[in-house]
Amino acid sequence: MKIPVPDVLLPASELGRVHFIGIGGAGLSAIARIMLERGIPVSGSDANDSPALAKLRELGARVHLGHDAANVHDVDTLVVSTAVRDSNPEYAEAVRQGLRILPRSAGLESVMQGRRVLAVAGTHGKTTTTSLLTIALLDAGADPTYAVGGELAQLGGNAHDGTGDLFVAEADESDGAFLVYSPYAAIVTNVEADHLDIWGTEAAYRSAFEEFLGRIDPAGFLVCCIDDPGASALAVVARERGLTVIGVGETAAADLRASDLRFAGRASTFTVHQGDQRLGEVTLQIPGRHYVLDAMAALATGLRLGYEFDVLAEGLGSFTGTRRRMELKGEEAGVRVYDSYAHHPNEIAGDLAAARGVAGEGRLVVAFQPHLVSRTRIFGKQMGEALGAADEVVVLDVYLAREDPDPEVTGALVADAVPLPADQVEFVPGFDDVPDVLVARARPGDLVLTLGAGTVTAIGPATLERLRHVDD
Repeated sequence: MKIPVPDVLLPASELGRVHFIGIGGAGLSAIARIMLERGIPVSGSDANDSPALAKLRELGARVHLGHDAANVHDVDTLVVSTAVRDSNPEYAEAVRQGLRILPRSAGLESVMQGRRVLAVAGTHGKTTTTSLLTIALLDAGADPTYAVGGELAQLGGNAHDGTGDLFVAEADESDGAFLVYSPYAAIVTNVEADHLDIWGTEAAYRSAFEEFLGRIDPAGFLVCCIDDPGASALAVVARERGLTVIGVGETAAADLRASDLRFAGRASTFTVHQGDQRLGEVTLQIPGRHYVLDAMAALATGLRLGYEFDVLAEGLGSFTGTRRRMELKGEEAGVRVYDSYAHHPNEIAGDLAAARGVAGEGRLVVAFQPHLVSRTRIFGKQMGEALGAADEVVVLDVYLAREDPDPEVTGALVADAVPLPADQVEFVPGFDDVPDVLVARARPGDLVLTLGAGTVTAIGPATLERLRHVDD
């Protein structure tokens, strides 16, 4: 459901008692956490309990399991997840009462006000780049406020209200949320067609990023990963408009350039050059070229803000990852199990390339859950082609999220496009059957990787449990 953004956006301190519908989600839980740390009364509801809800309760939130009109009888402001439908009883009651109702984007803008916002946008890599920048700035002593679309492993959360003037925020383009923010500076990791169920056409999607440029403070700056054609084109537009642009990448045209990329197991090492000057080396604890580019964007931002290379590099090197981004879930019977959020063809390709390096001599066994009917309809063939980089592929059925099912768009569409022999690809529509299928396919030394933005993350632990008892 699309909630209109009010003409006047109040700061969080003026919203009164705030209730979140879908408070356990990555976006809303981050906003709620910051509000709670500022002493703002927060309540919320969600369909299922989760560790995120437990943390919010510890901070003082009143959390309801299930949705009921009675939950909003004593609140002033409602913040609503995009996944909520207008039939939700809490939303309907809020409309009846005439309460202030905000979309997620306006809720985040309310806590941003008064801070220097560093907004991280792009089709892929937003969560990792936001996380890398946060950790680097924390290591440099900045103590920023941050709101990330995933849990930072070393901090144990996705948000915190810092004491500094900087606010690092993941700026989501999927529903146009990033067009609500007014950042001092922005990162754009890449621009590729996605979320066409919302934007309609690739041209409209790309146009939204050009509109986002107009939200950036003229006194601020833009960091673009110019190895990506979409981000490179955006950088040209930004320069034409008079914005300060810092291009990062491996290309010689980059203002901050990475070279001599080396990958060993889970480590990624690279050398950084600024013009003709060699600044030094960075070693990340996360594998893959795409993560090197994310780190370069974070590094360029920190350098532009005036922090020293060595301090930023140390912070980047200390980063241990974000939940669901090439996250090691465990190892049993000689089989390593990883989980990642990749759900777009290029994200799949990037994570499989990284996983191949981690797998070493072992095979790569992948379980992929397509996310959204609309995305699978448009990109299903490309998803399948990207999965061809694995040795064994198991495709689940489509995770529906905010959409209704379409009998003509299932995981079979993806599985049929995988360019591997038929005996190495399997469409498994029964979710609970997948762990047993993976155990039957995996051998000691292999790496099992679960991929997707939906419930596939639960497959890894279940697979490890089956492997633990494989000889029983």
